Amino acid sequence: MELIRAEHLAKTYRTGEIDVLAVKGVDFTIDAKSFVTFVGPSGSGKSTLLNMIGCLDHPTSGKLTVLGTNVGSLDRRAAANFRGEHLGFVFQDFNLIPVLTVYENIEYPLIMVQDWPEDKRRKQITRLLEAVNMSEQAHKRPDQISGGQKQRVAIARALATNPQLVLADEPTANLDHDTAYRIIELMKKMRDELGTTFVFSTHDPKIMGEAEVIFTLEDGRIHPSTGKAVAHHA
Repeated sequence: MELIRAEHLAKTYRTGEIDVLAVKGVDFTIDAKSFVTFVGPSGSGKSTLLNMIGCLDHPTSGKLTVLGTNVGSLDRRAAANFRGEHLGFVFQDFNLIPVLTVYENIEYPLIMVQDWPEDKRRKQITRLLEAVNMSEQAHKRPDQISGGQKQRVAIARALATNPQLVLADEPTANLDHDTAYRIIELMKKMRDELGTTFVFSTHDPKIMGEAEVIFTLEDGRIHPSTGKAVAHHA
């Protein structure tokens, strides 16, 4: 089943007197329950694409459909509601709330967005803390943990609501090999058990090795030879 469709999708930013065309009329589709990654050098348009798919930015032209919704037509409130109901995010700069503990950061979307009961929240958070190896840091604040640990918390928070779609911008950039492997395995398990779709921007060969589809971006365009299913090797 098709989850995302981009048709002639473009994004232009205004920088002073100059228009910068970050994404240049791309077309692609992403199926549900898949592992997909955008790869390419800095400035190629990877993060811009993720932001548009995640309703954090609007296309300048073209059409972008996510879960059957034309997300480019949503106003700010509708976009926020759509994100809260359907999407999870992992940002490069973590976006953790500094006054909340690790546990509370993961809990936050379960209270503010989904309003889960306490017992259900506790079971979900405990499971995720164990999965990202952060149980012993549950009551620390973000300023008391390392960058790699912050990334683990950000990933756990993104998975907390069991979203249909998770968008992850360099999710393993600050992680050691073993933790990165655990994170990828957790995401694959969610894909298999809950049907979650994962869309990444990454340079990490571990993620590229697990991706079913790889789109290579160059100067705001998708390379014509990419976007097909990728063979996996043991």
